[in-house]
Amino acid sequence: MAADWLGSFVSINCGPTLGVYQGEVSSVDQTCQTISLRQPFHNGVKCPVPEVTFSAIDIKDLKILDFGKGSSRNGTSTNKSTTPVAVPKGDPRTVEKVNSPQHFSKSYGERHLEVPGQPKGFRKRHNSWSSSSRGVNQVTPKKNGVKNGGGQMKQRDDECFGDGVEDGLNADFDFEGNLALFDKAAVFSEIDISERRNGARSRGTPQDQTPTRYRHDENILEAKPIVYRQIVVPQPGDKEYCTDSGLVVPSISYELQKRLLAVAERYGLTLDRRLEMTGVCASQMALTLLGGPNRFTPKNLHQRPTVAVLCGPHVQGAQGISCGRHLANHEVEVILFLPNFVKMLDCVTSELTLFNKTGGKQVSNVKDLPDTPVDLIINCLDCHENTFLMDQPWYRAAADWANQNRAPVLSLDPPVSGQCQAVEAKWSLCLCLPFSLADSAGRVYLCDIGIPRQVFQEVGIKYHSPFGCKLSSHCTLRNGNRRLT
Repeated sequence: MAADWLGSFVSINCGPTLGVYQGEVSSVDQTCQTISLRQPFHNGVKCPVPEVTFSAIDIKDLKILDFGKGSSRNGTSTNKSTTPVAVPKGDPRTVEKVNSPQHFSKSYGERHLEVPGQPKGFRKRHNSWSSSSRGVNQVTPKKNGVKNGGGQMKQRDDECFGDGVEDGLNADFDFEGNLALFDKAAVFSEIDISERRNGARSRGTPQDQTPTRYRHDENILEAKPIVYRQIVVPQPGDKEYCTDSGLVVPSISYELQKRLLAVAERYGLTLDRRLEMTGVCASQMALTLLGGPNRFTPKNLHQRPTVAVLCGPHVQGAQGISCGRHLANHEVEVILFLPNFVKMLDCVTSELTLFNKTGGKQVSNVKDLPDTPVDLIINCLDCHENTFLMDQPWYRAAADWANQNRAPVLSLDPPVSGQCQAVEAKWSLCLCLPFSLADSAGRVYLCDIGIPRQVFQEVGIKYHSPFGCKLSSHCTLRNGNRRLT
């Protein structure tokens, strides 16, 4: 068996370290698992020794370049030159590409895959060399035969497991011609007719289409048209306001508000209850302006905000004292300014007694107010009726301090636009319904003090709450330059 390979020309790849050897097989020892080459070439260079012996352990790959004359596997004797194929020096990895065998040669692995009885096509499709080791100039052989007694068989591609090759693959696809065959208008017309017959909604503009999904705040039922003017007063003021949701809130006069509060007090909404509601709403708004939950946390106790509340000896001053009490209960450092008077209203005295129990600071002189800017100033100096207070020295001194402190000002229950405001405010908080305020009032907010709807109706006001589902009891308003229609 070993003698059959004598005289064959082989190429032995011993890896990147030893390189590639080529030569004529001179001897094969099956016992020692060795093979010897006569007149060997190493990486394209003739070796100085006449013979080289290789062990099976060192051989990575072995390829038959030509069957020699003495080999019984070669049916015909051919004269082959012993000159090896040129191999570049120093790059053994390119040897396999240069020494690729011809179509009649077989690799070492292919010879072991040959099993008697198997068809040749099966061996060709399942060996690893058939598609990767052909020469550059080789062409895949084509076969023409007769099938079922007649007719020419389709060309077969041996590279793709013998599947048939379509004859029309070489022709270019005519995109324009096929696109011209499609009548888009006719197809869409048929779709529209089919949808109308089935009762489906026809296509239209995006506004006409019914959405398949709704948001959590959208109503899936058809509702009545939205009415934004839900509050109607008998004698509207010069200005109208608009909430963030679009509701129109008209302004009222001080006389109409006075009648409204008198009717509410007759039904049980006393002054003390109004002061408490106003203090709660104003303190909630002030806490929001001071930073809300981002500032009032246990980790920020060392950064307690400072609020100065400027109050006068009237009902508006009592509202400011109530607001300061609620702020002090929320760990706010409150400084209450209230001038000394021999006699004050009972509501002011009672609110002042409660405030002193919070630990807040009360001053009666402007000089005792802080020189550095505070976080917020709440202005309750103005009164709706007693306008002569603006001429008092304490009023002018407190107003000058507020304007020079550079802190934002929240005006609580400001007077109508006819009265001059000595302190320019950034925000204004009105009760029930807003007055027609001046431009110096800043951004207007509305405070709900809990007046029932039938009380509004009794004074001739058609009222619907503009606060919506907000948990806080104030509503942001946008001042309009002209009355909405």
